Parts: sequence; C-alpha cells; structure tokens
Amino acid sequence: MKKILSILSLVSLCAVSSQADFLRIEAGAGAWMDKGNGSARYTKNSDITDFTGTYTTDGNDQTDFYVWALFKHPIPLIPNARVEYSTLTDEGKARGSIDGFRPFLKAPTTVDMKEIDLIPYYNLLDNTMWITVDLGIDLKYIMTDSTIKSLIPSNPFFNPSYSNSNDFWIPLVYIRGRVQIPETGLGVESDIKYITDGDSTIYDIRIKADYTFNGFASVKPGLEVGYRIQKYDIDSDNVISNIDYSGLYVGAMLKF
Repeated sequence: MKKILSILSLVSLCAVSSQADFLRIEAGAGAWMDKGNGSARYTKNSDITDFTGTYTTDGNDQTDFYVWALFKHPIPLIPNARVEYSTLTDEGKARGSIDGFRPFLKAPTTVDMKEIDLIPYYNLLDNTMWITVDLGIDLKYIMTDSTIKSLIPSNPFFNPSYSNSNDFWIPLVYIRGRVQIPETGLGVESDIKYITDGDSTIYDIRIKADYTFNGFASVKPGLEVGYRIQKYDIDSDNVISNIDYSGLYVGAMLKF
C-alpha cells in the first residue's frame, strides 16, 4: 500500500498544469468483443466470499458495452475530467466447496462486472505538434456479481445456486498519448491504467484509431476501433489470480 501511495503522490506532483486553452467536450460509446483467460483461487479465510476453491474462465467470446466522456477546460491548476463506464461478463467453472454443500467439480459459474472510472488528469501536451499527452489518476470502482450454479447436479428437484456480490475501489496511474495525423480527421492513441505493489499488478490498456468527420458546425461525429486488455494478477492472503480479458472494440463518438 505504501508503494501505491508513493506512486500516486508522484503522479500528482509531476502532473504540472498545462491545460487546454479552450473548452472541449467529447463522448463515445460502443461494444467490446472480449474473451477471458486464466483462473483465480480463493482461500478459506477469504473475506470477500464463502467460496473456497478455484475459478477458471471458459474463454468464451462475450460482447460487452462501454461509454466514456471527457471535459477539458482552460482554468489553471484544476484538472480536466474523464469518466468511463463499462460492463464485463465472464463464464467459467468453479471447483471447490461452500459451507453447507458437498465439494463440487466444474460447477457452471457466471461473473458480471461493472466498472466506473473517475479520472482527473492534466494535459502535459495538448495537440502540440499534433501530439497530446495526459497524466492523471484513475479511481476505478468495480461492482461484481458472481453466481455458482448446479451445486447438487445429481438432484433434479433441488439444485441450488450460490451468489455473491462485492464492490471495491482500485487507484491506478493514468497515462494517455495521442497523435493526430495532420490535415486529416485520423488520430491514433493509447491509454494505460496501471498499478503494482510488487506482488500484485493490475492494468487496463487500450490502443485505438479514430476518424472524425468535419463539415459540422458545433458537433463533429466520429468512429473508433481499437484493442483493449485488462489484467488482474493478484497475490494476496485471500486471492491468487492470473486472469485477463482482451479483444477488439468498436464505437462511435461526438466532439463538441
């Protein structure tokens, strides 16, 4: 935790305000075609679930939803703001035990996640020589709902399920870089949200290309296509996991 706080403090000190010289609002939404890979092991002393055992993702293709918006302003020292919301659904198998039930093997399991990212950031470069660089902090709020089904598969009349919900915050360093191709509506960018304490590492990385259509006075529509990967490599007393979710995403956007 001390390492995480030190990283976040350094980001705050280094994020010198080099703000945009005008007001700007952008927003977008689309679909993320993701696939899970990996597993997670929960110990008996876990304080987040009554399940003891291992969850392994099936690696099925999923289609999830995302939406984002950013607000830039010219006021010195006050950070700009970016807000993101996305869903993530995963299906897999659970092997282990829950108090009150016999140990089970390959119980069908569904994990539904909703993520909200609150990102205050500064412009280090704002389309300077067609280059933009942002630096900030991502306060990621994750809401999870997990359901383990068919706990007594041999009994067709009584086949209960186990459900568990958890909400938690994760602070991450936020870095974004963008290159605008001169004299065109084409741009290429990537953003990284990352944190590590040496034992556990979590990151959320995207890279995309987008095209903005000109010819509209106050609103400029656009399209974006990219690739996103989320990684949860956790080694704690309660959970040991090595799971990632990755895939293409496609969406539309508006610039005001």
